Amino acid sequence: MTVIRVLLADDQRVVREGLALVLGLLPDVEVVGAAGDGAEAVELAVRLRPDIVLMDLRMPRCDGVEATRRLRQRAPEVRVVVLTTYSDDRSMLEALRAGAKGYLTKEAGGEEIRAALQRVLDDGAALDPAVQHHVLNALTQPPPVKADELLTPREVEVLRLIAAGLSNGEIAARLFISEGTVKSHVNHLLAKIGGRDRAQAVAYAYRNGLAPGE
Repeated sequence: MTVIRVLLADDQRVVREGLALVLGLLPDVEVVGAAGDGAEAVELAVRLRPDIVLMDLRMPRCDGVEATRRLRQRAPEVRVVVLTTYSDDRSMLEALRAGAKGYLTKEAGGEEIRAALQRVLDDGAALDPAVQHHVLNALTQPPPVKADELLTPREVEVLRLIAAGLSNGEIAARLFISEGTVKSHVNHLLAKIGGRDRAQAVAYAYRNGLAPGE
């Protein structure tokens, strides 16, 4: 019988201890360690080399997605199965893109977790039925349009200067165009990004790497 060596990562001590107790009752699962945050999980996984890290998403210092990403670089043979209370599209997709091989909610019981661990160990994938529809939703959504594909080069210039805190008059002087032209560019780019005002334009610039210094 192959024993699955598991490392637990959750910032709540009661959850870690509860999981260790439940998994410890299974004959083919061995809990080799427990971490209270993502950074500790990575260090322990690199040192202990478990088969699988059972990873929470919301943790201090380093969350589960970033920890999964670091593990893929530092210990690619260690698989990650997310075990979390979050089953929304964004959390799930971020985890899977970071390299997680499974995604379970904390409503899963011991046998469900064990079965998921075994599937992942066998190079499969394990998705809780409660989150499978999120995968389908994500696959049917069109990919987001990149900022440099959505906006003209001049609109990108104007957006960068807005994010830098310049007024329309200052932008006009910087780009050697009229203030009326600047206003036109601002109105066009706001319409394209679905923004109502300059604050939302600044937020868009930061999200898309168009802010000063990025």
